[in-house]
Formats: sequence, structure tokens, C-alpha cells
Amino acid sequence: MSNGWMLAGMAAAASALSACDAGDQGQAEEPAEVFERIVNVEVDTVRVRPFAQVARLTGVARAMRDVVVSAEEGGVVRRLVRDKGQAIRAGEPILELDDAILRAQVVTAMAQAALADEVWQRRRKLYEEDGIGSELSYLEAKYAAEQARGSLEALQERLARTTVRAPIGGHLDERLVEVGTMVSPGTPVARIVQTDTIKILAGVPERHALKVAAGARASVSFSVMPGEQFESSIAYAGATVDPESRTFAVELVLTNPGGRIKPEMIADIELVLQEVGEAIVVPQQALVSMEDGNVVFVVEGNAADARAVARSVEVSMSQGNEVVVASGLDEGTLLVVVGQQGLTDGDRVRVVDGRMTQGGGEE
Repeated sequence: MSNGWMLAGMAAAASALSACDAGDQGQAEEPAEVFERIVNVEVDTVRVRPFAQVARLTGVARAMRDVVVSAEEGGVVRRLVRDKGQAIRAGEPILELDDAILRAQVVTAMAQAALADEVWQRRRKLYEEDGIGSELSYLEAKYAAEQARGSLEALQERLARTTVRAPIGGHLDERLVEVGTMVSPGTPVARIVQTDTIKILAGVPERHALKVAAGARASVSFSVMPGEQFESSIAYAGATVDPESRTFAVELVLTNPGGRIKPEMIADIELVLQEVGEAIVVPQQALVSMEDGNVVFVVEGNAADARAVARSVEVSMSQGNEVVVASGLDEGTLLVVVGQQGLTDGDRVRVVDGRMTQGGGEE
């Protein structure tokens, strides 16, 4: 009886052990579950648009013409015709000098010239028509008359210059003498500035020397005129580089209606270095630097199985936080702009609306 129970128990144990082995073998044959990383990214659609590379400069406004007027004749200032601050046209008088002595000299010279001309006319008639007199007397009378006329014209010109006139139109910015001041030829008497047009002077760094020439577009603004911008172009580009500042000079010209722009104002200039009518422009941070150059990541595939694909790109120019991609990208491509630093070619990605950290996430 006892032996029968023992045999039955051994048979049951063997059957259970066999069942356990069969179960273990079945589990080993099933494939293990694979976890694939999915990186959260933010994308932007690549578009074609105009692009301009600019250089930002600081310049200074100067009057188009700034002239210090000097006396051309000596004498005492007798009358002031224009006061400082007044508008003046070219040729209008600024002041008058005492001309009494020169007027007397002109009267004397006129009499001498009239006498010399009368002598010349009589000797010419006698010599040419009647054959009376010598050739030498004839020539002496001729040249004496010409000399007397020349002396008269010189004195008349000196007399005219006792009135100091404006050589240009503009504003009489300074008057440097008063009534009673004794001046001599060359003494500064006034300053005239012409501000209906203004020139802006600036220095361009030498690294831009091959991109800047006369005619290049520029825009100018002033801190004292917020929100206003003046369009202009380079009127002059210097041919040499300053050895100390390592810049070369440029000039721009602006119209100045109403004289709102004052000489010596500081100007902010944006000088256009290069322009592209149709360019693929992407954010600087979208580029990933590799050993053999720059790459970007684009998203391909549907939402359920979107993949990051690395593309090598060539950059032609940059401005601030934007770069122009010359090759490697097409319009309409979905470009990864956030999360690209954690990507490798072929990674699964999830496009999110929010801005994510560059490490991405895993599932």
C-alpha cells in the first residue's frame, strides 16, 4: 500500500517537472520587446525670400558745404548787411568796408584812362591816315591806353570787393567781425553752411572692402528722430585704408528739408553689402557642425513614423542669427530648428509645438 502511494507521487512529480520545462522552452522562443528612442523636435518649413547682408556703422552728419568767408580787400567794416542765423543766397552782401580811398583812386584812374585813349586815337589817325609820326610813338600811345584801361579795371574790381558777398547760398552761421573792425585781405569775417543737403561720413572696416563701392544702398537713422529712417546710397568710397583705424571712408548724401538734420549729429547706418532676391534662409542654430562641414536635419515620413534625415549644406552668407543656404535644402522641407543637437541620421522624431530641450526624450 505504501509502495503504491510512493509510485503515484513520483509519477505526478515527473509529470509536473515535464510541464514546467515545456513552459520555459515556450517562453524562450518568443521575441523580446524592442524600445526605440523618439526625440521631440520643433520644425519650420523652409521658404524662399529676399535676403540682405548689412554692415552696421556709426557716422556723423556734416553740412554739404561749410565755408569760412574772408575779406579780399583791406579796410574798416562800415556796415553789416546780414546778421548771423539769417538765410542768404549766393552773391548777396554780408558786410561793407570803407571804400572812400578806393573810390577816389578810381576817379583818378578813369581820367587817366580817358586821356590815354584820346592820345591814342589822335596818334592812330595821324599815323594811319596821314602818315605823320613815327611807329614808336604810335605803339607807345596804343599800349599806354591799354595800360590805363587795365589799371582802371583793377581799381574798379578792388572797389567792388569792399562789399563782401556770399560765395554760396545757405545760412549765415557765424559773423566774425563787428562795425569798426579793421580787416586785411584774408581776414575771416563770416561762416556760411549749406544744409539743404547733408553728407554723412563713416568708416567701413577693411574686411568689407571688396563688397562696398559707390552706389551701394544704405539706410540712415538718428537717435533724436526715433522711428524715422532715411534711404540713401554711397556717394563716395575711399581708395585707401586708414592704418590706425583699419577702415576706409565712405560718404552718403541725404536731402534735408526744413534743416531737421543738424551738422555733427551722430548717425546709425545700415550699409547693404550683398543682396539676394530669392534665398533659402534658415536660423543659425539649425546648423550642426561636423568634422566635414555643416549639416541640418529635416523630417521625412508621416507622423506615425517620422524620421530625422541629415543633409550636408553649404552656407554662402550670414546676417545676425540667419544664414543663407546655397545648397542642400529645398523649399517646403521641414527643417528641425529645436532638438537637432541630440539627433543622429535616421532617428525617429515627434514634432511638437512647444520649444523643447535639445536632449529630446525617449519612449
